[in-house]
Amino acid sequence: MTAHIVGEVMTRDVVHARRTTPFKEVVRLLDHHRISGLPVVDADDKVLGVLSGSDLVRNQAHRDGPAPPPSVTAGDVMSSPAITVHPEQTVPDAARLMERRGVERLPVVDEADRLIGIATRRDLLRVFLRADDDIRRQVAEEIVVTAMGMPSDAVRVAVRDGVVTLDGRVAARSQVPELVHAVWRLDGVVGVVNGLGFRIDDRESPTPSHRTGSP
Repeated sequence: MTAHIVGEVMTRDVVHARRTTPFKEVVRLLDHHRISGLPVVDADDKVLGVLSGSDLVRNQAHRDGPAPPPSVTAGDVMSSPAITVHPEQTVPDAARLMERRGVERLPVVDEADRLIGIATRRDLLRVFLRADDDIRRQVAEEIVVTAMGMPSDAVRVAVRDGVVTLDGRVAARSQVPELVHAVWRLDGVVGVVNGLGFRIDDRESPTPSHRTGSP
């Protein structure tokens, strides 16, 4: 029931630049490989920053200084420090980091901070390409039976276009949100339709007793 990790979805053949790579060569790299950005590394392949097409355009838009620079390199226009991830981090964690920091790509580094891959928004979205049958099997076997300890026929699971529908009757009311939440966290699930019932309302507050007689 573990989520996919970054190392499973990242692009391993990374197009990158050095700090001294000329501006025009960076543009050629982006155009030739049809990408919108790339990491900038040092001689030891440690990530120094990230450079995007937006950085290049921004640099060219501010050309009204008193004197032009002698040359412009990747190191001059990159965004630094780079926001990186490790291959063992989960895809949901990487997606949250990407959204929180407003970036389109995350260089993936090893324990020595050397570049080993890159994760783009497109890479992270690959988890939603899972087959419905694969999701249904994981819900039925790994969550309902293994994690929740329920009989295999307690919950009927149907999946269509990543939307999981749960029907059936579980033992206790408290198990319903627990099961729905576990399903919602699975890679590839885009929605959960809850049609579950329960036999015992274990969340019902006991009726307060009323004392009679004189105080």
